Amino acid sequence: MSSPLITPAELAALDDVTVLDVRWRLGGPPGVEYYREGHIPGAVYCDLDTDLASPPGEGGRHPLPEAGAFQHAMRRLGVSDGRPVVVYDDAGSTVAARAWWALRYFGHRDVRVLDGGLPAWIEAGLPTTKDAPDLPGPDAVASVGVVPDQGASGGPASEVAAPSASGGARAGGAEVGEGAAGGDFTARPGGMPVLTADEAAALATQGVLLDARAAERYRGEVEPVDPVAGHVPGAVNAPTTENVGPDGRFRTPAALRERFAGLGVQEGVRTGAYCGSGVTAAHEVLALEVAGLPAALYVGSWSNWVADPSRPVATG
Repeated sequence: MSSPLITPAELAALDDVTVLDVRWRLGGPPGVEYYREGHIPGAVYCDLDTDLASPPGEGGRHPLPEAGAFQHAMRRLGVSDGRPVVVYDDAGSTVAARAWWALRYFGHRDVRVLDGGLPAWIEAGLPTTKDAPDLPGPDAVASVGVVPDQGASGGPASEVAAPSASGGARAGGAEVGEGAAGGDFTARPGGMPVLTADEAAALATQGVLLDARAAERYRGEVEPVDPVAGHVPGAVNAPTTENVGPDGRFRTPAALRERFAGLGVQEGVRTGAYCGSGVTAAHEVLALEVAGLPAALYVGSWSNWVADPSRPVATG
């Protein structure tokens, strides 16, 4: 199994790659402000709220985007089917993992996360820039269809707009602006397993459902974002911050396997993950993949669970 992670040196050596900067902060300021202050050469900014999720509602705070909207967003950012994609943030990959997961879910076969993110890139002595590649406008498009769902639920396929040009961007080089034209990515929903609320509830008793939030939120002692505190009955707390070391890099596959084994996760045991809104839970799924353990994502997560007052809530 090839690793879903990439080192700064490996990224710098790639000549044809799409790099997405996915920095984001709960409560702001907008991540694009950090991007404008400096980013990896050739990287384009990918917005968690608008590019990687649908508008908030009963589906949660960061619902799975509709396939056509996701395809349009990724093409605008230069993503193509035949070109590798690398995603990064500056928060231990907790946000970049959502971009990794979404691209994998919608069928991209070569997506990796920069291990350690922008801090690791800078620590390696590699350059940053304030120059932003030119992107095609949202109207510079032609109508193209998406590929129907491959087996997991992700919303209906639809007709989407396709930019007229495609190209790549160098990560380590200086000449990076010319490579950020529109891509040709085609969304193919169903590439990663997902859970509905009912499926998550069943998995909590029939397999292992990991709650990726901080322990105090899991126990229901505090809830800074959602209207109800607590967790899905039967879920096991597994704060995703423990998947990385102090430097923001992922722990070794062996260390992660040991960690998850202590939580009941092992080969042959169905496993899923959720968090507050399906972002840090994607980081849990990524850590499980690093460990060689498949897992499904409850995209709506706690914000979707508590949208229905009839669903049970556990505390403690």
